[in-house]
Amino acid sequence: MSELRTDRLLLRRWRESDLEPWAAMNADPEVREHLGELLTREQSAATVAVMQAEFDDRGFGWWALEARETGEFIGRVGLDEVDEDMSFAGVDIGWRLMRSAWGHGYATEAALTCLAFGFEALGLLEVVASTTVNNLRSQAVMRRIGMTRDPADDFEDPSMPEGPLRQCVLYRTPAEILTAYTTRRYTISTTVYR
Repeated sequence: MSELRTDRLLLRRWRESDLEPWAAMNADPEVREHLGELLTREQSAATVAVMQAEFDDRGFGWWALEARETGEFIGRVGLDEVDEDMSFAGVDIGWRLMRSAWGHGYATEAALTCLAFGFEALGLLEVVASTTVNNLRSQAVMRRIGMTRDPADDFEDPSMPEGPLRQCVLYRTPAEILTAYTTRRYTISTTVYR
């Protein structure tokens, strides 16, 4: 499995020590506001097992996100195949951070690194991202990493019950956007370790 590094972040394999903070994140109503019901510790542990297995099978997926300065687990970021029941296909980028990590630019930095990996190492031609229509913080990250939205692509998430979490927006970015966009705004050192 590959590890990716930036000046401030390490995107790495999940560790046993990540389970407690990951479970705490999934039990936090503010972190889960746009994701649905809170998860139990057992449900959180099951998601880690699935993420690890998918990464092993595909060579990409969800990395545990660590602040390099402190070694602290601060969330997850990664690439995932879009579920078959969605109205669109492709590879989706996403992130989920602990509240203490919000507002530091970590989601943007980590997402740009994932895009670089997706386009350069995996040869993807496009990456998509989706969130609820009311998740303005994630939509801001999507715009900061060079993604654009066509309202005609917005959709209802069939996995969600009727209500505010069902209405979603879809953002996209093609591979050719990445180099020009990141060179202008960021210096990112993406090192792939095998």
